[in-house]
Amino acid sequence: MHKALAGQGEYPAVMPHTLSEAFACTPTDASAVGFVLSRLPRTNAPILWVQDRLSRKEAGRPALAGIGADRPVIMVDLSRAVDVLWAMEDGLRCCALAAVIGEVWGDPPALDFTATKRLALRAEAADVSCWLIRRAASPYLSAARDRWRIASLPSVAHPHDVHAPGAPRWSLDLFRSRRAKPGQWVATYDRAADRVHFAAPSRDRAVDAGDGAVRERAAG
Repeated sequence: MHKALAGQGEYPAVMPHTLSEAFACTPTDASAVGFVLSRLPRTNAPILWVQDRLSRKEAGRPALAGIGADRPVIMVDLSRAVDVLWAMEDGLRCCALAAVIGEVWGDPPALDFTATKRLALRAEAADVSCWLIRRAASPYLSAARDRWRIASLPSVAHPHDVHAPGAPRWSLDLFRSRRAKPGQWVATYDRAADRVHFAAPSRDRAVDAGDGAVRERAAG
């Protein structure tokens, strides 16, 4: 089950598990990984995480220490995108998994509409959340039910230490969805509540780079 969303927006809070895509706005931006982690089901079931060689080389392995010691992550390192897709599809046969996440670099021929359709159908049949994290990629035709563009924003100011990072913030663009109305949001992740808060983006945003706070003001 997806976590509830707070604030403005049309994205449903509860939907069946299926295939979604997250496009990082820059190839090494970690925002897509952070957003995907925030959207995983609340369960201690294992996560299958599969990376191709270029994703691993250019963006590194995901830092997963904060997701909880009681949630095992099965990391699979593969060379080719076609092998990543095969491993993801095979993992979706296992209903005991909480989620299957794949990272694919660029636009490999193997990642076509048929491949994404197979992943979507497998995920829906097993009721397992499935995500494709795309870097240095183009949003070509896909059967993914939701497709996001994601970028990092300066974090919220820390309540106790102006020099420490606060809650993560992301710029989100749901540019295609078969289940909800597309839209754009500024999202903040509340660690304590394990909740993503959505707010409509301001037309005029001033960023205080000194302490990481973001001040939004109405456009004149």
